[in-house]
Amino acid sequence: MLSQIVRPMVRTQIRLLANSQATRSTLVTTIAQWLGFLGVQAKVNHLDTVSNKIQLSLTVGKPEACDDHDWKQILENLNIANAQERLPLADPAQMTNQQKSKFYRLLAYVLQVGYPDNMPKWEELRPQIQALGFDEETLAGIRSALKVPQSIEGLMENIDPDVAAIALSKAVNLALLDRQVNPSEDKALSLLLDAMKQPS
Repeated sequence: MLSQIVRPMVRTQIRLLANSQATRSTLVTTIAQWLGFLGVQAKVNHLDTVSNKIQLSLTVGKPEACDDHDWKQILENLNIANAQERLPLADPAQMTNQQKSKFYRLLAYVLQVGYPDNMPKWEELRPQIQALGFDEETLAGIRSALKVPQSIEGLMENIDPDVAAIALSKAVNLALLDRQVNPSEDKALSLLLDAMKQPS
């Protein structure tokens, strides 16, 4: 639903950028404006083109939705100089087989509770899920996990915060497939959010 509102605005902004005589200053203003919609105060420090991409350097202030304690903790975490600090997982490809299994089962659970009475056939769901950017391995993993009922309590037991973080972003998209979030989906998303906040 949000994408239906935002995307036309983005397309309009892109057309304005393409036809602007001051593309650089317009883009700098546009980026700050877009982040401002999310309550984030940002300043573009550097903007350049690299190959076929735009490279940015930003200074970001405390978002409006972030309380002082969380913001302070974020800054402290970023300032920890530990060369051996474990990098968080960036995507499912970096997960162990055990983490992948839980990841697929979590996504299957969100789908199952999203359609408690009349679960569509996989052939109907697959194109919709694929359109969200899910790769073939993840699609196969979800399909396999859908064959058995899942328990959110069991899935959340000893879950890795990194896995929870990746699953949350995917689960939100799945929950919104039918343009609404029911109480069971909301509970699962809330539990994933809480789990990703736990120390690794």
